[in-house]
Amino acid sequence: MTSPFSPSSSSPAPTASTHAPEVRPASDRVTYLQVDEASETQRVDNFLAKVLKGVPKSHIYRILRSGEVRVNKKRVDAEYRLQLGDEVRVPPIRTAEAAAKPAAPAIKARLAEQVIYEDDAMLALNKPAGMAVHGGSGISLGVIEQLRLERPQAKFLELVHRLDRETSGVLMIAKKRSALTALHEAMRHHQMDKRYLILVQGQWQDAKKKVTLDLQKYVTESGERRVQVVDAPLLNSEPGGIKSLKASGIVAQRHAAKGRFEVETQTSETWFYLQEMLGPCSFLQAKLITGRTHQLRVQLSYLGFPILGDDKYGDFALNKQLSKQGLKRMFLHSSETRIAHPLTGEPLHLVAPLPAELAQFLQQQRQLKSIK
Repeated sequence: MTSPFSPSSSSPAPTASTHAPEVRPASDRVTYLQVDEASETQRVDNFLAKVLKGVPKSHIYRILRSGEVRVNKKRVDAEYRLQLGDEVRVPPIRTAEAAAKPAAPAIKARLAEQVIYEDDAMLALNKPAGMAVHGGSGISLGVIEQLRLERPQAKFLELVHRLDRETSGVLMIAKKRSALTALHEAMRHHQMDKRYLILVQGQWQDAKKKVTLDLQKYVTESGERRVQVVDAPLLNSEPGGIKSLKASGIVAQRHAAKGRFEVETQTSETWFYLQEMLGPCSFLQAKLITGRTHQLRVQLSYLGFPILGDDKYGDFALNKQLSKQGLKRMFLHSSETRIAHPLTGEPLHLVAPLPAELAQFLQQQRQLKSIK
């Protein structure tokens, strides 16, 4: 991936080569770095943490406080946000040497055909089910890492939001920091209309229904993070200690007794719209008002309408039967997103068609209903 900065050619001190795949400040002399669009609006302390790999943050803050770091020849504090063209003076500093990497294998393009919108500021993908948005927790390569490998020339690629690993559909990626900031601002002010298509167990009766529930995260005995609905929040005044416990459900109380929950609860809100009644199941559209972890999955399971194929909150016995009928994944798809373009303000309508395996299963349910 291209470095997030480029060295200034007009600096009085030597600079790193602009053609190097990764630029590192020198350990024996001052280095001057010029901020490009990839680092525009980034805080200077975060910029330095990215540049000075292996250097403790305490040392980064020390060289900021001492004035050894300068921006345009002036002292700045850690909160200063870099501007395009700023010249950053980095003092001589020893950084951790990266281990020699073996030659990388040829990159298989997995996402090129999934792009549904792209311009200079952003792109949107129809994320495949089964692919995490980023690496971690035993996953070496997520969408963002794969995308960076497929586009080594890209200066900036960052996730705008997340989707669960088993959820498919519209996923936005920013190609400029200014676009990322603008999209996050729009999301914070609920200026995004995000819709999902869902097939649930049970006969949903309401044509239109708003669901508001308080959610709280906890950790299972195996270390897996989960979310539950709570009537009142669990309170833990000190590590491992319980001051007050108010929760609904045996599972919540068991995990709370071990102190393995997060104190903060979050209100979740969703509008659900009935699309079709299909015998023992219902086809719904959901409009997110909030965007909490596992929001739709937990809300629907709590209401008694688990999502078909959901391996965390669903009906496991039913899922096993459905797998034999062809549904081998969760029926949850981010179908469309409406949002203003982050730089031009023009309205965007991002649409991800229903994946073939879901469309086929849905058609199968329609045929079964017509027979009955």
